[in-house]
Amino acid sequence: MKSEWWRGAIIYQIYPRSFCDSNADGTGDLVGIIQKLDYVSQLGVDAIWISPFFKSPMRDFGYDVGDYRMVDPIFGTNSDFNSLILAAHDRGLKVIIDMVMGHTSDQHLWFQESRQNLMNAKADWYVWAEPKADGTPPNNWLSIFGGSAWQWEARRKQYYLHHYLRSQPNLNWHNQEVVDAMFGEVRFWLDAGVDGFRLDAITTLTHDPELRDNPPWNPNPSYTKLLPGADNPFYWQQLVYTRDQARTLELLRELRALINQYDDRYLIGEVADVEMISVSAKYTRTGEHLHSCYNFELMQRPFTVASLSEVIAKTEAVLLGGWTTWAMSNHDNQRVVTRAERISELRGNRRALAKLLLAALLSFRGGACVYQGEELGLAEAEVAFEDLQDPFGIEFWPEFKGRDGCRTPMPWSSGLPYGGFSVAKPWLPIPLEHLALAVEDQEKDPSSVLVMFKSFVSWRRQHAALITGDLALVQANESILAFERRGEEERILCLFNLSNQEARQSLPGSWRPLDGHGFAPARIDQDAVFLPPFGVWFAVPA
Repeated sequence: MKSEWWRGAIIYQIYPRSFCDSNADGTGDLVGIIQKLDYVSQLGVDAIWISPFFKSPMRDFGYDVGDYRMVDPIFGTNSDFNSLILAAHDRGLKVIIDMVMGHTSDQHLWFQESRQNLMNAKADWYVWAEPKADGTPPNNWLSIFGGSAWQWEARRKQYYLHHYLRSQPNLNWHNQEVVDAMFGEVRFWLDAGVDGFRLDAITTLTHDPELRDNPPWNPNPSYTKLLPGADNPFYWQQLVYTRDQARTLELLRELRALINQYDDRYLIGEVADVEMISVSAKYTRTGEHLHSCYNFELMQRPFTVASLSEVIAKTEAVLLGGWTTWAMSNHDNQRVVTRAERISELRGNRRALAKLLLAALLSFRGGACVYQGEELGLAEAEVAFEDLQDPFGIEFWPEFKGRDGCRTPMPWSSGLPYGGFSVAKPWLPIPLEHLALAVEDQEKDPSSVLVMFKSFVSWRRQHAALITGDLALVQANESILAFERRGEEERILCLFNLSNQEARQSLPGSWRPLDGHGFAPARIDQDAVFLPPFGVWFAVPA
């Protein structure tokens, strides 16, 4: 049986290290997630996406996989994961797991064998290359974590490719044995009952087999300053030979065929470091590759009406039959309210701003990913250098402080030690300002971001046009993002005041307000509506 539950679905991202610690070691775990599933279910979301929990040396906190079929002991056991699946399904929640397919850890047994010599059974399972005549790397490719993307291996007297840390060697997807082995790892988790996979950094899956140099790129500084590690020379190249290769699309077609052998499963790909909107469209619009793509457009754009309108317009123009899943925050990017406040017009009332951003995210055409704590309105945490864990931040400090500021533990109760996350010192500190936004406190406050989020999600379920309907932008006041969602039986006008001042919007025709979404009503005067600062207004034809 096939359904399209993922169209318009709300996916709640759980970063397991920081969600809930059940065994008092300061690190979140799978049993901790199980203990909080009632909370997640009561949010009204459709699915959870769990960041990597596989066995790993944790140099990149699970994105360096040492064994795809084993739960790392810091998170629990495979039996714990089986219990998590059952508990989530009992609550009507789908379970999506992070699948890191482009690279493994250098501690993976496959790489340990591959690196020994040129003659072993897995000698060609990773991307190896000869040095240039002068001993330097084979080309100019760079790692996003700094320096060359090539690391010398003395035993083979060759370089291996790593797009990220040198402890994350790239698999060679031009080798059919690698394809078969990795598809076997996917099948293992399908048989375990997972509902889908979030494919990490999927555009990096394959490389140019001719190893041609990437050409230079001179990006607009106003764009690169929004990127994580903006001063990184990685951004000085056009990634034409290291991202989005033709072979990747072929492999995604094969992976989709595998997924289709199972009932009602789902593939969502992370798309970054490329022209994200057009690549997302290419990967989803035929129905033969991914079900949806998740890109960084809303995490690398200024929150202005002009910028958001441009993203929406371009997406609508190229997506066609494809599907996107929007996200404003995740474990790799600064939390959204902090980024939004870079715009002076969005400062002054962080609670109201957080509500506005969530309502907008859940009103765009597509699915939505909500990152743990986003429903609380958490801002980016300030993490002192001595507390940093992220190798990216340690490498580029102080210009870039890394990703730890969005990874600090969930605050569950302001009255408990460490915010109720753990009874032991957490792996990252919990800032005092987050304790004031703890779940337990917000659940008692009818004006909180959390209460609004639950109310809005429940209200959204009553309007199919907001879940699967078409979208058309509407001309509006310069501070108002305006569009219509159009379903078979309903048209909804959606207005968002992206400013800290009241904004007037002329109404295109006769409209009556929709209530029940959790926002204060706007003032209507004849043919215009006056939205309060950070106000939201929904209406249907009168």
